[in-house]
Amino acid sequence: MKKEQIVEVLETIATLLELQEENPFKIRAYSNAARSIETWGGNLRELAEENRLEEIPGVGKAIAGKITELALTGASKFYDELRAKFPPGILELFSLPGLGAKKIKALHEKLQVGSIADLEQACLAGRVAELPGFGKTTQEKIALTIANRARHAGSFQLGEVAAEAEQLQDDLRAHPDAARVSVAGSYRRRKEIVRDLDFIVATKAPEAITEYFVRHALVESVVARGATKTSVRLRSGIQADLRVVSGAEYPFALGYFTGSKEHNIVLRNRALQRGWTLNEYRLAPAATETKKKKPALEIPAVRDETELYRALELDFVPPELRENSGEIEAAAAGRLPRLVEPENLRGTFHCHTSASDGRNSLEEMAAAAQELGLQYLGIADHSRSSVQAGGLDRARLRAQVAAIRGLNKKFDGFRLFAGVECDILRDGSLDYDDDTLGELDYVVASVHSAFQLPEAEMTKRIIRALSNPHVTFLGHPTGRLLLKREGYAVDIPAIIAAAAETGTWIEINAAPKRLDLDWRWWPLAKEKGVKCVINPDAHGVEKLQELWFGVGVAQKGWLTKSDVMNCLPLGKIEAELRRKRAR
Repeated sequence: MKKEQIVEVLETIATLLELQEENPFKIRAYSNAARSIETWGGNLRELAEENRLEEIPGVGKAIAGKITELALTGASKFYDELRAKFPPGILELFSLPGLGAKKIKALHEKLQVGSIADLEQACLAGRVAELPGFGKTTQEKIALTIANRARHAGSFQLGEVAAEAEQLQDDLRAHPDAARVSVAGSYRRRKEIVRDLDFIVATKAPEAITEYFVRHALVESVVARGATKTSVRLRSGIQADLRVVSGAEYPFALGYFTGSKEHNIVLRNRALQRGWTLNEYRLAPAATETKKKKPALEIPAVRDETELYRALELDFVPPELRENSGEIEAAAAGRLPRLVEPENLRGTFHCHTSASDGRNSLEEMAAAAQELGLQYLGIADHSRSSVQAGGLDRARLRAQVAAIRGLNKKFDGFRLFAGVECDILRDGSLDYDDDTLGELDYVVASVHSAFQLPEAEMTKRIIRALSNPHVTFLGHPTGRLLLKREGYAVDIPAIIAAAAETGTWIEINAAPKRLDLDWRWWPLAKEKGVKCVINPDAHGVEKLQELWFGVGVAQKGWLTKSDVMNCLPLGKIEAELRRKRAR
């Protein structure tokens, strides 16, 4: 059994012992052992085979025996017997705020409640209100909690929670008792899907910070409140966890709760190799020395994450790369790239206006781009086949090109590029003839129909489009809508190979609902020499701000300034736009 599974079993044992009203010291022993195992970086099976599990802090003889059984056989007689005393779904009741072991025990014994579904039915029947210590008000609260649980279940697009995350972070930083503040977790790593938000605050006044947090205007309800950890539900529906720590603990907590879990495991193992133990609170000497280990090295001072990585003989690893995908090896060898930053962008493409399905005029889009400090903006309204999006026929497209040329005469140090988002038709041909496409500064080719084609046919379709010399880049390459629609079946490595062969760029569509092409494919694309272009697919002036999300994808994909075409200044991007047509 893997370490994570053993930790889960130990935590479950502690919970079930609570239901049995077992000795509190025994319950705490299992909880402490679970935490020690979770933060310990060694090989559990090896220690179990050598009967050395008691060397782990917090693991006594009795619990060591159960861990040995779990590690070597994958099962525990004690756990199985304890688990059999309760219904399979009873543990999920602990996820409901306000329900502790005593109340759950009463619900189970008096009403035979063994799951959330059972509890919901008991509330609907009015039976919970009749129990001593509950009453009608408690029943109503439980029913509301169950309803909210269903409503809030699931995941969130990064862009759905970004405004709340940034505002709450800024407000916490402004608090006089907050020394250092950061959002951690998958949000800090810029994952496209976020399930909760983690806020880490270094403070000498934890109660004042906690009180401010729970009373913040963005907080809809309090899930749980403790001395060091507090959980709330924000207006968006996402859960936000606050952890208050000391200044000395801050770099360790920030690193640990940023994750990923896989990245953290490697860091803990590096610490262990040096005779140290690393957890969310400190870097300390390992509890015991074994004959297999060298004497512990002296622990250097750690005041921030950079010093933490330096202590482990690593370059600082940007949060976006912490996915255990080669970043540790690169940090050890001094080969981490200098990732692209938002301020590196000099312009962008693939923006819509009111000529198709956008909300703003050419002039308004140009003004917004200049206000952001961009040197150029590419207009790409939909082509004629996108009827539902008000696609432009040839006459309207040519009129827009003429309008753009006229506006450019008025600009100083800024330029609009005339382009189009051209539909890739079912057979791979494009929505306009080559003569029409040749009148434009650039062309983004995208799939907007026939999503159900078999993978081979879809791949052939896109590759044919990329072979057209007028196509500058491929837009939202998989067509996915995060949490709403899976991408169509397509051979991405084959698309990347075709882009490399034809000199076609590939888009990172920065719209939070897309974030396409996915960051996991960019190391391969970079290896093949394919260039990236970060575009907002903006349908309104406010959406230009979403370039930030696209930069996050590029960072997670290990991309540098030189990999992203729209980091080029105006004078150089003009030449690059002509390059493919000359191939």
